[in-house]
Amino acid sequence: NISKIQGERKGKGNVTRGARPASAATFDVAVVGAGIVGLGAARQLVLRHPALSFAVLEKERQLAHHQSGHNSGVIHSGIYYTPGSLKAKLCVQGAALCYEYCDQKGIPYKQCGKLIVAVEQDEIPRLKALYERGLQNNVRGLKLIGAKEIQAKEPFCRGLMALDSPYTGIVDYRQVAQSYAEDFQEAGGTILTDFEVTDMEMAKESSSGSEDGLKYPVIVRSSKGEEIYCRHIVTCAGLYSDRLSEISGCSPEPRIVPFRGDYLVLKPEKCYMVKGNIYPVPNPRFPFLGFHFTPRMDGSVWLGPNAVLAFKREGYKLFDFSATDFLDAVLYSGLWKLVLRNLSYGLNEMYRACFLSAQVKELQKFIPEVTVNDVLRGPSGVRAQALDSDGNLVDDFVFDGGTGDIGSRILHVRNAPSPAATSSLAIAEMIADEVKRRFEL
Repeated sequence: NISKIQGERKGKGNVTRGARPASAATFDVAVVGAGIVGLGAARQLVLRHPALSFAVLEKERQLAHHQSGHNSGVIHSGIYYTPGSLKAKLCVQGAALCYEYCDQKGIPYKQCGKLIVAVEQDEIPRLKALYERGLQNNVRGLKLIGAKEIQAKEPFCRGLMALDSPYTGIVDYRQVAQSYAEDFQEAGGTILTDFEVTDMEMAKESSSGSEDGLKYPVIVRSSKGEEIYCRHIVTCAGLYSDRLSEISGCSPEPRIVPFRGDYLVLKPEKCYMVKGNIYPVPNPRFPFLGFHFTPRMDGSVWLGPNAVLAFKREGYKLFDFSATDFLDAVLYSGLWKLVLRNLSYGLNEMYRACFLSAQVKELQKFIPEVTVNDVLRGPSGVRAQALDSDGNLVDDFVFDGGTGDIGSRILHVRNAPSPAATSSLAIAEMIADEVKRRFEL
């Protein structure tokens, strides 16, 4: 039970499920969310502050169960992002740290490289601009190559010109997140799974008479009525970051609108057609759209994804539906502004989601030999897209706190967009810096 954990937390950390304590456990900092960002941040915090007590609270029974376990597994190199932006800096730093960490821990990865391929003449200026951007971001090893060099690297790929990024890689991010959790526990941290946070409040005066009540004034409650007491809270809740912010009395904006991405997979006997990552030249308006060829650590090849509005925040299947999540999205003015400005893009994505042949047609621009018979419908992921009330995609990291007693004790990581998995160790350092600054740890 949690009482037992409380006594043990200075030793090796523990995972507990469904504990119902007689007296609630106390922690200096509780991190809500056991995805790769939450676990990375918790790991960094406990390593920096070994004398303090830390907990990670996770609503699922497994760790890294949502975005961290449903992504493409690419270690991005930092080409796409605006020079000087936080995303660019954290991605380049994070990729280097990710490779270093995997080497230290013996986590397998492949540095299989990536080609960003221009298949139309009008894409070449954008490709050259990407090359310049990558150089400004200090991405290693970038070079522009022509049609013959494309085929030398990817024999089945056709293109006019490509940007070659040899240090792009692939890894199983669920395995990386699990390793962060083990580091956290070994340093004395506690992980409570099956603990869905539904309420946060300051302890009442009557319960503050004890020393613990004064020292740990914030009560965090789960959907099952469990409680922990803490001094400070850090939320890294991905798809639920806006709702957790509202629970704590902070701003509901930016709102999270869930977009489902469906992948196809190449049949095993056709995987020889793809050696490394093959990406399109991104559309500047929607840089996360476009079909990719992504090899996986298990030898499979994922194709896609598309991007369509999900009718449930954790809805990985076509007909998954939550009335609350659906109404939350469709009643939000920011979504309608986005939709009306980009109606044709949205309709095209919906069309491709329904018809396999339409997706394969996109893929054939790069590998003409791919046919409908070579692919199967594969897994899906849901992207936590932060959106403001004007319908703008929030593209960079957002930290937020609140006012009053409880607001001043909370740091919300409101938006940690792709490439958050690649950048997770660099983001963790930034979160730890912010925690120290805000909470004066």
